[in-house]
Amino acid sequence: MRFWGDWLSLKGALVTLLLSNRVNAITLDISDEQSIKDAASTSAYAMMTYYKGNETGHIPGAFASKWWEGAALFLALLQYWHFTGDTTYNDELRVGLEWQAGDGDYMPSNYSSYLGNDDQMFWGLAAITAAEVKFTDSSTGYSWLALAQGVFNTQIERWDTTTCSGGMRWQIWWWESGYTMKNSIANGGLFQLAARLYRYTGDELYGNWARKIWDWSVTTPLLSNSTWNVADSTAMEDGCTSQGNTQWSYNYGTYLMGAAYMYNYTNGTEQTTWETAVSGLLTKTFTHFAPDSNGGILEEVVCEPSEACNDNEILFKGLVSSWLSFTALIVPSLYDTILPKLQTSAAAAALSCTGHNNNTCGVRWYKSEYDGWIGMEEEISATNIFVANLIAFSNAAPVTSTTGGNSTSDATAGQNDTSTVKTTTKVTSGDRAGAGILTVLFVAGWVGIMGWTVFGG
Repeated sequence: MRFWGDWLSLKGALVTLLLSNRVNAITLDISDEQSIKDAASTSAYAMMTYYKGNETGHIPGAFASKWWEGAALFLALLQYWHFTGDTTYNDELRVGLEWQAGDGDYMPSNYSSYLGNDDQMFWGLAAITAAEVKFTDSSTGYSWLALAQGVFNTQIERWDTTTCSGGMRWQIWWWESGYTMKNSIANGGLFQLAARLYRYTGDELYGNWARKIWDWSVTTPLLSNSTWNVADSTAMEDGCTSQGNTQWSYNYGTYLMGAAYMYNYTNGTEQTTWETAVSGLLTKTFTHFAPDSNGGILEEVVCEPSEACNDNEILFKGLVSSWLSFTALIVPSLYDTILPKLQTSAAAAALSCTGHNNNTCGVRWYKSEYDGWIGMEEEISATNIFVANLIAFSNAAPVTSTTGGNSTSDATAGQNDTSTVKTTTKVTSGDRAGAGILTVLFVAGWVGIMGWTVFGG
């Protein structure tokens, strides 16, 4: 009987140990500022374990096969520092943002031959964010504002009027798959960047471009200003009449963020117009990507239920979380609508961080438990949603050049970069066929030389 009693005691101890491991989640009290900061610190540390840019033999700011994700990482770090005050990663952040700057426009020679307009744009958004949160300009290299201006300057040169009466192509170079596509993230991203430069500098050049991109977008299937549907893409081959209507959260988020900045900086009738746009896009975003049916928790609806999200797609709702937090600060009337969704999503995300006994975070927050996924992207999105909730304790809205911003302006930044391209000529069917063949040859050669595969952002 003693043996049996010892076995029961041992069994009880093992069960206790297993249960204690199962509940090893990130502890989050959504009403407590320090608890949120601690949660963000845990996930930020986890995401930085994937970053090797500060190690010998590695390139600061770069991930070989997914260059744009460096921008996503640094966007999370900028807002992490801004809302928590933790300077742990600021050196890596500063060095990486400068290292990838190229000739002042985020077209670095190591990557410029295959990156897309959206890839470059995300680095521009990181730069303007640095200026808006008063991340001190580097003592050497480019200012954050100038880098954002450099991206803007090179991108507007690619505004393509050969078909569809305007718009940004998805890809920069004719040999890239997707070159004859105009999509929401490229156009909405440039719209957002222009709107943020407009608010920061007060220069009407940026405001006029923001209006131009918005007005063009609503004439295409990409953006409806009646239903507020945001499609993913449209094809140049049929004059931008087709609609690739796959629903991604970041397409909504980038137009929403730009409209919020335009609302904040304009007045009168124009402000009312932008207020309507922000309200419409926000309502549609929450209805589609944070429905009551899953508890109001943010979800990438196309890929999460089927467990089919790729690394890019895992980042989308994290980016949207950040944009929603800034929207709440610069459109105060929507604060009480936005914050509860952020809080519900953060609480669920924390419960997903129970993996591998080290708080590894999952993808499907709505499950409120770890789902087996692991990666840098999961940790970036978790950090984003935790940090977004710190707006409940800080009204530190993004600054402008007249409200505390001191990043140095350079209105001509990027204009002397010979690695970029200007508006292209009309592409024929023969050009497209040739581009497809050369894309295969180019990629095959690149893989053979460099030893790793390149994927688009």
